[in-house]
Amino acid sequence: MTESVVQIGVLEGNLTIPEDAGGIVLFAHGSGSSRHSPRNRYVAQELQRIGLATLLIDLLTAGEEAIDMRTRHLRFDIGLLADRLVAATDWLAAHAETGSLKLGYFGASTGAGAALVAATQRPGAVAAVVSRGGRPDLAGSALPLVKAPTLLIVGGDDNPVIGMNREASALMRVENRIVIVPGASHLFEEPGMIEEVARLAGDWFGKYLV
Repeated sequence: MTESVVQIGVLEGNLTIPEDAGGIVLFAHGSGSSRHSPRNRYVAQELQRIGLATLLIDLLTAGEEAIDMRTRHLRFDIGLLADRLVAATDWLAAHAETGSLKLGYFGASTGAGAALVAATQRPGAVAAVVSRGGRPDLAGSALPLVKAPTLLIVGGDDNPVIGMNREASALMRVENRIVIVPGASHLFEEPGMIEEVARLAGDWFGKYLV
């Protein structure tokens, strides 16, 4: 297992590569979150345990994050976030240790919308997408263009987001599945809930990346 801090343009990320990695998952964090999110770090560790490399990257710089904490507008700039995911995707494709690995996106909250848009910009590179408590609706007109099989995981108590995911799913023309986790809120903070997310994500990525 190798771990390193990488610089991709103006962004920093944590790249972890298990021995004989079977694929790699790029994490797209949601509103007000970062690569240090304990829930996404937990999911990443579980994916590493089953042989997947992970890249957790901040989609905003520290300065942008400070602005966004006041204005809350950059987290909804899906075009900006998607462009940065595409840049990270291109970096992974050119990186010696990851260039041959199949790639998946794991998006949370607004990061899920950005992941779906980015997937349409690199359709040959992105093999699968998983959304946790995501806002796939924010991908808008890109939804019918997504080519990567997509898993939408939503908390059973996250009522508005359940509807948004159902509407987005209906617009997608690729294989997709909604899993509603009973008793989970938007952030999956309840006991055992993030573990269920990790299990579902591992199954999905194991099917399409390995």
